[in-house]
Amino acid sequence: MVTEEQLLSDHSQDSLQRPVREQSDDPIVTVSGLEKVYGKGDDAVEAVKGVDFDIQPETVVGILGHNGAGKTTVIKSILALIVPTSGTVTVDGIDVHENTSAAYEKMGAMLEGARNTYWRLTVRENLEIFSVIAGNDYRKNSARIDELIAQFKLGEKEDTPVRELSRGQKQKVSLACTMVRDTDVVFLDEPTLGLDVESSRKLRRELRRLADHDGRTVLLSSHDMDVIEDVCDRVIIMNQGRIIADDTVDNLIELFNTQMYEVVIEGRLDAGSRRQLESNFVLKNVEERPETTKFEAQITGEEFYNLVGTLERAGVTIDSITDLEPDFDEIFLRLSTDRSHAEGVKHS
Repeated sequence: MVTEEQLLSDHSQDSLQRPVREQSDDPIVTVSGLEKVYGKGDDAVEAVKGVDFDIQPETVVGILGHNGAGKTTVIKSILALIVPTSGTVTVDGIDVHENTSAAYEKMGAMLEGARNTYWRLTVRENLEIFSVIAGNDYRKNSARIDELIAQFKLGEKEDTPVRELSRGQKQKVSLACTMVRDTDVVFLDEPTLGLDVESSRKLRRELRRLADHDGRTVLLSSHDMDVIEDVCDRVIIMNQGRIIADDTVDNLIELFNTQMYEVVIEGRLDAGSRRQLESNFVLKNVEERPETTKFEAQITGEEFYNLVGTLERAGVTIDSITDLEPDFDEIFLRLSTDRSHAEGVKHS
């Protein structure tokens, strides 16, 4: 079984320069018929159930899901850290389970970032050794190492052993070590965990730069929906071992747009009016105050005028009705908790 440390370090030192990848419409990552069952008989658990997707080169793709959704199993199957029950995974045409060493020359990964460095070595020594492991001469790569140290504000700590750093600083070192290597595909698990606001903002720009300017492909797993919304070209959402949504962030936001309105009225709703509203519309986040009542109504476009008419017949004065554009955090929650929203969302 290949370990995570091997994944981070198993690169040939004979090749001093990565060959330029030719432009192609072919996917760089292909997952086909992936299934993973843990246990046997009555104790068997299907963690992943028939997952298929392709990832195009030079894109940033988010893979999301609550704990137990199957996301981690899929990611570790792509990285050959676990063997699937059935199905195949290829990276740049290489089967990751049949030719793991060759596949690892194409991939870099940061999993549980704080653990992915050599704690007894200093920050700079870690960057130098990861540069050498990737087949580079760290002396010729010193400018890039200096750039990463500056980017993550590690200058005052570059000669400090990693074990003496804070959690956030260790996360920064792990990210830098992943970026100093030269691979076509980069996997990042919770890359902004422990980062300050400015470092997180710079990382987002770096992720886009990797795809837009360096021609890399980035697969990203994060609970920070702002990061996902800002940098991802596409999002794959998993639930109960299956893909329930696969589309661009913009398309998912558009799908859910105009379904929620914030309504503010003068005074309070009487019990009868509130019952009438609740029988016809989905109300959320009702806030009653002495002078105003605010609530959110989930409606379709045709129901908008019905909502207004119901309020007018109740004799209330409408202060405002605001069309709420959902953020991606809300979309993810709706998709992963309400199966009816997921139907028809999957897009290839």
